[in-house]
Amino acid sequence: MNYQKIYGITGPVSTAGSTAAENRLNDELIQELKREGSFETEQETENRVKVLKILQELAQEFVFRVSKKKNMSDGMARDAGGKIFTFGSYRLGVHGPGSDIDTLVVVPKHVTRDDFFMVFDELLRARPELEEIAPVPDAFVPIIKIKFSGISIDLICARLDIAQVSQSLTLADKNLLRNLDEKDLRALNGTRVTDEILELVPKPIVFRIALRAIKLWAQRRAVYANVFGFPGGVAWAMLVARICQLYPNANSAVILNRFFKILSEWKWPQPVVLKPIEDGPLQVRVWNPKIYAQDRSHRMPVITPAYPSMCATHNITDSTRKVILEEFERGIRITTDIFSSKKKWVDLFEKHNFFYKYKFYLTAMAATRGNDEQHLKWSGMVESKVRLLVLKLEALSGIKSAHPFTKPFEAVYCYSTNEDCKHILDSFGTHKTEEELRNFKRVTDENKGDEEIEKQSKVYITTMYIGLDVNVEDKKEKIDIHVPCNEFFNLCRNFNEEYQDSEVYSLVIKYVKLHDLPDDVYEEGEERPVKKKSKRKKMDKISNGSKRTKSETSNTKETCNNSDSAETNGSGTTQNGSVTASTATEVTKA
Repeated sequence: MNYQKIYGITGPVSTAGSTAAENRLNDELIQELKREGSFETEQETENRVKVLKILQELAQEFVFRVSKKKNMSDGMARDAGGKIFTFGSYRLGVHGPGSDIDTLVVVPKHVTRDDFFMVFDELLRARPELEEIAPVPDAFVPIIKIKFSGISIDLICARLDIAQVSQSLTLADKNLLRNLDEKDLRALNGTRVTDEILELVPKPIVFRIALRAIKLWAQRRAVYANVFGFPGGVAWAMLVARICQLYPNANSAVILNRFFKILSEWKWPQPVVLKPIEDGPLQVRVWNPKIYAQDRSHRMPVITPAYPSMCATHNITDSTRKVILEEFERGIRITTDIFSSKKKWVDLFEKHNFFYKYKFYLTAMAATRGNDEQHLKWSGMVESKVRLLVLKLEALSGIKSAHPFTKPFEAVYCYSTNEDCKHILDSFGTHKTEEELRNFKRVTDENKGDEEIEKQSKVYITTMYIGLDVNVEDKKEKIDIHVPCNEFFNLCRNFNEEYQDSEVYSLVIKYVKLHDLPDDVYEEGEERPVKKKSKRKKMDKISNGSKRTKSETSNTKETCNNSDSAETNGSGTTQNGSVTASTATEVTKA
């Protein structure tokens, strides 16, 4: 009898291998991923390796400098070490062109987090390869975001309670987690989780191809963004890994079909786990819905395998859960059609329809009159709070769902006077006013290095969108959304004292109708939604100029006024984010 290792907390659903037809579909899937640009070139891979080598040297120099400041000898300072670890898509082997590298700097116990944001920051800024840098020490996981030799890198730091961090160090030993604070534990968790995932899948190559496909699908369908309430890269990786455990001998094409089928039928909130949840040596919280009410509130829990186990999908809301399940259903239909030769893999990766789907949208526009580093901090903080606005909107009786889009839109404009800047912000964000922006110079990748551009004052704008699915059954019902908008505005403004400076930082919340979305949200070749003609015009056309009685005219006017109320009322824009919605189709200024 052939013995096969059992992966996961249950036995496999099927141990059957792939058929010849399934292998052909798998080959077609790989070819489609290549056409979609999922794989990077050898040159790009070599560049990443070079950058990581430089970062390793910087990490060791960083620890050496801090050690010398603590009066250590040169020998002891060198022996203190310092090591770079990667995690996320790069560590999993599923990164593509333009992907960032999630990087962890591990340091010995005498190096502090403050040292990381001072000494290591200083070392980075001295490098000629550095293009952008944005330290965010106040983040949930303190981070330095950089662009280095054309590659985006997220740098985090963790301090271990040991005197030396050698190049041979691994992070598998749970005892390394002793005497660490929560931020250090969170920083270490990324690498530990990634390494565990790779240990828990039967065939890493099958897993990687399937995960590449799911990542591409999730990005195209706009369901890939932890910060906005969707699964992030690690959560999608764990979901794919669980399906691989259930079908250990299947190829990647079969894994995709089973992925959509099993997860759409999953009895949420039953958790997805890759191995039994472990106890450990620390007095830290491990995910346990029997003990913690907050854990019971998780809608689609996916639990990390590394100790201490956490929920990677705690950000999912009722609205985003609904969207995810709809996409799972679509995935079943299309992959089933692919297996019956009715469709191709390209159909699975078709772009989302978010900017055609809803009649009403809410936009949160974070702007900074300063430099790009200030704006990265401000806009990043606002992005991290959008999910809380979604939760507040969901609680309103007239809103069936509040669907956040997964990618912010960025714009930078030059201005000469404060009046110009105000005019840019007032005109930005709607189709009917964006023509005014042609009077101002927009900064692009092509012209940002121009001397004239560099001298001018700039306003940086990041726009986030929430699609509103409203209940229109009762035309007289009023939906007042100015309270959650005001609460969101105050939450962002009061995050720290710096952001209360309205001369530098601003947050504008606008209500926008489908036909008035700005051109930026549509790609070249996509058609804009067109405003429907009013019923008055339709009836005039039908009557063909024939004379109507007074009563007919009166009835028509009443019908027309009722149906066009959404088209004729104000935009509902205020500087403090106050917006009032009357019924589902009417918005006025609060």
